[in-house]
Amino acid sequence: MEIFTHRHVIASLAIVTSAALLAACGGGASGSNTSLSLVAYSVPKAADGAVEKAFATTAAGKGVTWRESYGASGDQSRAVVSGLKADVTHFSLAPDTTRLVDDGLVDKSWDQNDHKGILSTSVVSIIVRKGNPKNITSFADLTKPGIGVVTPNPGSSGSARWNILAAYQSVIASGGSEADAEAYLRKLFNNVEALPSSGRDATTAFQGGTGDALLSYEDEAIFARASGEDVDYVIPKQNLLIENPGAVTKKASPVAKKFLDFAISPAGQHVYAQYGFRPVKSVTGVDIGTVKGANDPADPFPKIDELFTIDKTFGGWDAVNKKFFDEKSGIITTIIQESGKS
Repeated sequence: MEIFTHRHVIASLAIVTSAALLAACGGGASGSNTSLSLVAYSVPKAADGAVEKAFATTAAGKGVTWRESYGASGDQSRAVVSGLKADVTHFSLAPDTTRLVDDGLVDKSWDQNDHKGILSTSVVSIIVRKGNPKNITSFADLTKPGIGVVTPNPGSSGSARWNILAAYQSVIASGGSEADAEAYLRKLFNNVEALPSSGRDATTAFQGGTGDALLSYEDEAIFARASGEDVDYVIPKQNLLIENPGAVTKKASPVAKKFLDFAISPAGQHVYAQYGFRPVKSVTGVDIGTVKGANDPADPFPKIDELFTIDKTFGGWDAVNKKFFDEKSGIITTIIQESGKS
């Protein structure tokens, strides 16, 4: 498997007969001869593929084949609105799914369940060079002179938004004001060396030698090390809960819903955990097991002292997008434009 080669579309095609379609629509136990399209953000490519393989061992997943598309979350969401076929979506941000609801492609009840539509979770990590030669231990260290930072571009990447919000809020949680947090972000973006379009592209840039620190998901840090990358990573003790939504489209085969049900089950969440994702909190009985690539494989997900959330800390995504990411007046949009690195 080519772990860090970025390919927006990985095709696995199957010819679906009319009889098979009728069987699928009839809600039969098996997905035999059913082809499904998954559209997802870039980071969970390997994990989603592993969940697909695990689903194939069940009665419902037998014979299912997949057409996959991976890329920056916002770009992927807009592509589906523009006509890219999707049966199942796995995005970085909830607003990328609600965009499909607003366009009539996903039912408005998609998040009305025990897990609130969330398929995978993580926290923000700081990936550093092996041995951490710049002694980076917190978000605050990223603004020090001589520290080169790589983070995805928040205009296209959901990963970038999680990263930046976590860093911003860490200033306030440490006793700073909102003005202090904005000043921190200005210093941070002065140190940014690259703003790749997606979380996976940011990893590729860091792998290629750009920067001293990469802001990314914890799962991406674990996956990089499990894949043989010679890096270390730090999990800030003040952090943000990353929640990645999963949904099925209205026109999808019933087998797509069965796949999503499997993915959010203890068996599916075990697979995601093996790729560095923290199990969704509402899913009980998940056997995490040993996670290759984690700082402590036997205890891969360290406790966060202060865990921020989008809803409780920031007032929800509508408030976040208006305050921070509005195209004309958003705090972070303005700071990036001022930095000249947009």
